[in-house]
Amino acid sequence: MTRQQRQTLDELLRHGPLDIGGDVVEQRAVFHEMIASIPLPADVSLTPDQLGGVPVLTVETPGSDPSTVLLYFHGGAYAIGSAADGAGLAADVARRVGARAVSVEYRLAPEHPFPAAVDDAVAAYRALLDQGVPSDRIAFVGESAGGGLVVAALVAAKDAGLPQPASAAVFSPWTDLTLSGGSLVGKAAVDPSLTAAGLRTRAGDYLGATDPAVPTASPLFADLTGLPPLLVQVGSHEILLDDATRLAARAAEHDVRVDLQVWPQVPHVFQSFAAMLDEADAALDAAAAFVRAQWAGAAAEQATAEQATAEQAEQGSELQSQGAPS
Repeated sequence: MTRQQRQTLDELLRHGPLDIGGDVVEQRAVFHEMIASIPLPADVSLTPDQLGGVPVLTVETPGSDPSTVLLYFHGGAYAIGSAADGAGLAADVARRVGARAVSVEYRLAPEHPFPAAVDDAVAAYRALLDQGVPSDRIAFVGESAGGGLVVAALVAAKDAGLPQPASAAVFSPWTDLTLSGGSLVGKAAVDPSLTAAGLRTRAGDYLGATDPAVPTASPLFADLTGLPPLLVQVGSHEILLDDATRLAARAAEHDVRVDLQVWPQVPHVFQSFAAMLDEADAALDAAAAFVRAQWAGAAAEQATAEQATAEQAEQGSELQSQGAPS
């Protein structure tokens, strides 16, 4: 973990072509070109599909367990990015976890404003459940706006009476579209990629006339009670630092198991740069370990419950035998 790696990445992002608040059509193309300049590893396969009418890409790496699923939500401030653009990071997480990932092509603003993205996220999750994938074999993962969408979708799923997945991991989540976090100003000088003005533009595209404090738009203000174990990772050199730390505090307030990891002197969604940044590699390993641990815990609980049920049935059979006439 070298200072030189961090400085190199900082310079790369500061002088990059992406303007998060720029013309949405132009910036979608710019973002896609940036992502496409780093090809996927040859052993990653992408398969187009649909879940609940929502286009998705199934992302698989060698040795992945098809019974476990990462439901993945890409970033891009709700207006930029795609399931394919998110596939690289999704594949990196999936490889370390040993699961298949499903990258969701949720609808983007301004063409499809709130709550389109949340509706698509819940529809995809509901379809996975309807296919017979147990909720305790699913984990939600998301970056930036996709991280906020993870939490919003969990809240919406809870409100819809759906079971929660085993866990959720979010990288640099955008959780407060009221833009009230102090780090929007306090970290502006050290954030090489995001600006408050750019986020304000994209929030307007996404929200339209909707109150930005609506819980499924800004899940920082939601009732998080009953959500699954949550991992929050964020860099200290980003204006969304407070969105992450306040989310963790909110989750803790509502009795959610939450792990907050603040990685020093790294930028927004630094996990995308594992090929050049040691901190990113370590963070992804930590995220994978978290997801696997929750699946292991859920499996152990299921085994214990099945054993208890079997023992009760056996005891019932013995009582019936003892009570039968001779």
